[in-house]
Amino acid sequence: MSECRGRISHLYISPGHDFYGRHGKGREENEIIDCDTFELVSGSGVRGDRFFDYKEDYKGQITFFDFAVYEAVKNEFSLPDLETSAFRRNVIIDGVDLNSLIGKRFAIGELEFEGSEEAKPCYWMDQACAPGTEEFLKGKGGLRCRIRKSGTLGKGLQTIRILS
Repeated sequence: MSECRGRISHLYISPGHDFYGRHGKGREENEIIDCDTFELVSGSGVRGDRFFDYKEDYKGQITFFDFAVYEAVKNEFSLPDLETSAFRRNVIIDGVDLNSLIGKRFAIGELEFEGSEEAKPCYWMDQACAPGTEEFLKGKGGLRCRIRKSGTLGKGLQTIRILS
């Protein structure tokens, strides 16, 4: 794949952590904001998100999640009212094989990313969705990326270009 098209349906930021670093403390209930666009800053992350400037060269400056996997979770666990925000990923996209972007540099419009690794599901997914979700999501938990070129990302149909 040197180029493909995907549809971005949601762009989420959250000012605080609900699960991350909360082992043994219970879930928080921080607001999740669905934006029409958001600003991405190279080396820092998504402006306004809880992981913005988290640490130098952080592997998860932005996270992507496959809309088809969301639909599969809804069907597998009979969760018709499950929201895409439950997965706590920044970008919900349809039509892109996210695992194929691990280890690759790619562009969406003027923005450039480096796919660092799978956004591995953790035991909190069983609380956020349903028991068994963590296991079900293994190998398809999304994509963590570094932002290599700043700009604005918006919803809608996008062309994803592989750079290297």
